[in-house]
Amino acid sequence: MCLHEPVWLWGVAVFGALSVLGTWDLLQTRSTLRRNYPVLAHFRYGLESIGPEMRQYFIEADTAEVPFSRQQRALVYQRAKSVNDVRPFGTQQDVYGVDYEWINHSMLPAPHGSHDFRIIIGAQTAQPYSASVFNISAMSFGSLSANAIRALNHGARLGGFYHDTGEGSISAYHREHGGDLVWEIGSGYFGCRNDDGSFNAERFAANARDPQVKMIEIKLSQGAKPGHGGVLPAAKVSAEIAATRGVPMGVDCVSPARHGAFDTPRGLLEFVAQLRELSGGKPVGFKLAIGHPWEWFGIAKAMQESGLLPDFIVVDGAEGGTGASPAEFIDHVGVPMHEALMLVHNTLVGLELRERIRIGAAGRITSAFDIARTLAMGADWCNAARGYMFALGCIQAQSCHTDRCPTGIATQDPRRWQHLDVPDKATRVFKFHENTLKALRDLLCAAGLEHPQQLGPEHILRRVSPTEVRSLAALYNFLAPGDLLGKIPGHAVFQAFWANARSDSFAAPAMVQSIRGSKAF
Repeated sequence: MCLHEPVWLWGVAVFGALSVLGTWDLLQTRSTLRRNYPVLAHFRYGLESIGPEMRQYFIEADTAEVPFSRQQRALVYQRAKSVNDVRPFGTQQDVYGVDYEWINHSMLPAPHGSHDFRIIIGAQTAQPYSASVFNISAMSFGSLSANAIRALNHGARLGGFYHDTGEGSISAYHREHGGDLVWEIGSGYFGCRNDDGSFNAERFAANARDPQVKMIEIKLSQGAKPGHGGVLPAAKVSAEIAATRGVPMGVDCVSPARHGAFDTPRGLLEFVAQLRELSGGKPVGFKLAIGHPWEWFGIAKAMQESGLLPDFIVVDGAEGGTGASPAEFIDHVGVPMHEALMLVHNTLVGLELRERIRIGAAGRITSAFDIARTLAMGADWCNAARGYMFALGCIQAQSCHTDRCPTGIATQDPRRWQHLDVPDKATRVFKFHENTLKALRDLLCAAGLEHPQQLGPEHILRRVSPTEVRSLAALYNFLAPGDLLGKIPGHAVFQAFWANARSDSFAAPAMVQSIRGSKAF
């Protein structure tokens, strides 16, 4: 075709080329966005492929007004796709900026060994579980699509790590690929409820004794919206979601803000013991976002007085959460993960219970350094939600609650989620986990360590001003074993709240009077 041909022939040529491109987009499986938005998606991906500058531009554009580091998101994509994450020209961080953190290296680095770091949870139960130190945090079927659940669980099976079901119960999609499950029991008791929403022991036992279920997690609160409860909009409550959760179809599915099976700290621990027995001796624990310190202290005192212990506690930070939440809750409710983790860890150490209870932590953890820092502060393992969503292809369109997720991850619209290719995304989930743990191994070896359990707060350094550097060991107050068994330690929070915390009630009016004017947080 030459320049003298009629203009309409050029239009035909362009239309034909776009048709071929659109057909290819629909047939390929690696990009859900291109399958859902053929041709149009290339305005994003085409420019992104030009080079590092454009990739950085689109990562920044995608995360505009989203409080998440573009460098971290880029790192997830690289590791999920097994793209080389080595970069030239030094750090992108301001090493003299306040809050810059690093891990010190050793003059005698440790030899490289396996990156499959594991811990035993519930060592004294009938069915202890060997868990990876990095797992998929709670995201329910209903909030996520069928193919997203399939891909996450398949990736977990490939990598030998666990997949937390979220409080939406165990769906057929969780079971399809046989990956390890942690069944989260929320206040709605989905999958183990009576018609009136109360707990049903028989239905619980039937699900909990499934060999694929490795642990049971009672959700007291979550970092994104602690004390709020949750709602799955009626538009998302399909027939299969209704059957999975045991709720009516086409009606808002409500998770109450509080549990009905217990209302005291002692009652919580009795519920833990009941679920452990009903499950056949599997590890049982609870997840919470720390709020009023005296409520957590009440649970700790109930452990001390009754001898009833959870096998694990998962600390969820206020900065975490992949679900839609009210803006004020996201920004201003709950304790951030580092402070919450330190409070739980210190309390258990002070009661000489730390060796008997494992601690998991979640709250915007995506990189190997995030894991190392969190374990150094007292956790035994880490969970992540957002990072694994990025591995599935999430672009943070922030339309999770609208049922119009463009990548088919957070939607129940089959026209969208059916385009998410399960084998491809499962491989990315697996690779993200594997490459992150390889990076963790490399960090540990550089520090002269062989296992994450050797990490301590002395290994992580933080710049607190342009001229001052402190280790986490110096920045945080750590209790010694048994400190809470005698005189109350000088830590302000324990001084203010420990003495008046009650094992028989979460509410303590006398304590509220005693803390007025206190300098504790």
